[in-house]
Amino acid sequence: MAKTAGIILIGNELLSGKVVDENASYLCRELRGLGVTVRKISVIPDEVDLIAAEVAPQSRAFDVVFTSGGVGPTHDDVSIEGVARALGVRVVRDPHLVDLLQGFYKGRLTEARLKMAEVPEGAELVGGTGLVFPAVVIRNIHVLPGVPEIFRQKFDALKERFRESPFFLTSVFVSMGEGILADYLNELLRRHPDLMLGSYPEFSNPEYKVKVTLESKDRELMERAVAELLGDLPSDAVVRVQR
Repeated sequence: MAKTAGIILIGNELLSGKVVDENASYLCRELRGLGVTVRKISVIPDEVDLIAAEVAPQSRAFDVVFTSGGVGPTHDDVSIEGVARALGVRVVRDPHLVDLLQGFYKGRLTEARLKMAEVPEGAELVGGTGLVFPAVVIRNIHVLPGVPEIFRQKFDALKERFRESPFFLTSVFVSMGEGILADYLNELLRRHPDLMLGSYPEFSNPEYKVKVTLESKDRELMERAVAELLGDLPSDAVVRVQR
């Protein structure tokens, strides 16, 4: 069974359309490559109670949880407080983060900037190559910034914590429509209920009509299912196979 993950995107700017999120799609791809299954993505405003109400159940339901956004010096950066409330702990000022901020701002450290030294009590700070400030982790919750470049840097410092057995994937491109293809796919799933099977129609590609993906952590299962699907389909329906 794969590890499961939840993603919580925090920011009024996402819900108003002022900013287009890049972090969820990036994180989904990265986690899939690490063998982790994303089970839920939520988008919520910068409100402490709503953050707490989303973080708490995701922390219980999934192996790992990632928050994106709401970490900074301004009035709407309330993710740390929301995560702390979800876990029933205090927000405290971390001395190591204070030292890092003092070195970074060199005498220009304001009270607003000191807000970035606040963490939920009991949090772990995880550093990495190229990181000015470490990532904040508490229990199974990973609190990351919303700025995509910094989000990726901090995730890179954490990613090897999540690596497990990989998913194996094969894509089969076919020239028949989903209406006809569905019977073949349903039969394949009947024989292999544990197979992860996807069907994605393409309406503007002259080469194929549907991309079928077969995926499993069990490579032998996936290869067996691919062979059966190719054997079941009319030979002229298969455009190409990509492994």
